[in-house]
Parts: sequence; structure tokens; C-alpha cells
Amino acid sequence: MSSQTANDSTSGIDFQRIGLYAVLAVMAAFYLSPLESGLMTAFKSQEAFIGSTPFVPPPPSGFTVEPWFEAWSRLQLGVFNSLLLAIPATALSAVFGSLAAYGLTNVNWRGQVAVIVLFVAGIFVPYQSVLVPLTQFWTMVGLDEILAAVPMLAERSGLIELIITHTAYGIPICTILFRSYYATIDPEMLEAARLDGATVARIYWKIILPLSVPIFAVTLIYQFTQIWNDLLFALVLLTSPGNQVVTLSLNQLQGSMVQQYNLQMAGAFVAALPTLVVYVLFGEQFAEGVAGET
Repeated sequence: MSSQTANDSTSGIDFQRIGLYAVLAVMAAFYLSPLESGLMTAFKSQEAFIGSTPFVPPPPSGFTVEPWFEAWSRLQLGVFNSLLLAIPATALSAVFGSLAAYGLTNVNWRGQVAVIVLFVAGIFVPYQSVLVPLTQFWTMVGLDEILAAVPMLAERSGLIELIITHTAYGIPICTILFRSYYATIDPEMLEAARLDGATVARIYWKIILPLSVPIFAVTLIYQFTQIWNDLLFALVLLTSPGNQVVTLSLNQLQGSMVQQYNLQMAGAFVAALPTLVVYVLFGEQFAEGVAGET
């Protein structure tokens, strides 16, 4: 009796697993099919792309890596400029968000609720609603004239405007992310530090900051991806061809008369590569930060 029950149970578990794996395989194929189609297209010649469906691997006569080299040659300046933009803007918004969240979570002072409400409201301001006032603001500031004494910086005034804009725009979401994380830190530990005479700045430097590595990884990945993929602010603020970021360069791969889909797909993978590298480097800390582990 017991042997029959065990056999039925084992058989049931096997069928469940087979069904589960089948569902997972179908879902994986469904979600990865656009990626696979893009990758196959990027390795096809123009003739092979026209003569086959996108998800079919290229035939030996239609296989080529030329689109990848051409995409890299046309995007490398944009990739470099995007790194100049994304790295400082990401770091600045994360640092300022951390400081603001510490002041709003672990330091008691009046008016905190009103300031938190402002930060939350700042998250929901869409890019499109600030394009006109943002353009007018930077025209009034005249950053290129201010930096005229330093030609190297004056040439990059568009990128500097973009760095400041993205930093300001990213501070609200970074502050809220850091605040939710700092709320989980044991208040007795901070109180003990205060009783030992530690100042607010020393507590942040010696206790809060070392515990913030996972949430820094979360904000860095989030902000880097947002800034790297931005097209709208770059389209409005960048006027010099030498300051073009990768999203603008990628947009220019679109031909006016003939669509080179293999080139566009290769360019899309080249443009996405840095964000994948960031995820790989900070993936473990990202998982800890999302889980709220301190």
C-alpha cells in the first residue's frame, strides 16, 4: 500500500516537473524571441535578411560581421560621450540622494514630512513637461559663455548641462530608495553612537555609508540605465555633433532611403552592452539592495 502511494506520488511529481519545465521553456522562448531575432539579424547580410525570416540563423553565404564593425565605428564617439555623461550624473545623484535620505530618516528636525512630499512629487514630473522651461533656463544661464575661459569645458557645455539636469532629476527617486533602506537600520545602534559623542556627519561616514553598499548598487544600476537610455533631454540640450550621446548616434543609423536592419540591430546591441556590464558587475549587491538586506 505504502509502495503504491510512493509510486503515484513520484509519478505525480515527475509530471508536475515536466509541465513546469514545459511552461518555463515556452515563456523563455516567448520573451527571448525578440532578442534572438535581433541577434540573428545583426549577423545577416542585407540580401540574407531580405530572403529569410528574422529569427532564422543566417546561411553560411549570408553570414557577416560587417554590421558590427560599421555600427561600432559610427557609435564609438556616442558611447564615449555617454560614459562622460552617465558616470558622473549617476554618482552625483546617488551621493546626494544618500545624504538627503539620511537627513530625512535618521536625523530629527521639523518639516521633514513636507520635504519628503516634495521629493515624492518630484518623481512623477514627466520629462516632456519640463522640456521648454529647461531649454529656457539653460539659455538664460549661458553655460558656454561662463566656461569660455576654459575651452575644453566650453566645448562640453552641452554635456555638462545634461549632467546637471540628470543629477537634479535623479535625486528624488534616489532619495526615496535610500530612505526606504535607511528606515530598516537599527535605531538603537545609531543612538548608541550618539551617546558616545559621534556627530551627525561622523555617524553617516562611519556607520551609514558602509551599510549602504547594496542600495548604492540599486541606485547606480537604476540611474545609469535611465541616463544611458535617455534620448529626449539629449535631443533638446545637445546641439554640437561632437557631444552626441549614443542614443542620438543610434537614431542616426536609421537610413532615409534604405533601411539597414542588420546595422541597426548591431548598433542596438553595441549601445546596450555597457548597461549589461553594469548589471553583471553589481548584480549581487543589486539583489541584496532590492531584498532590503543591511
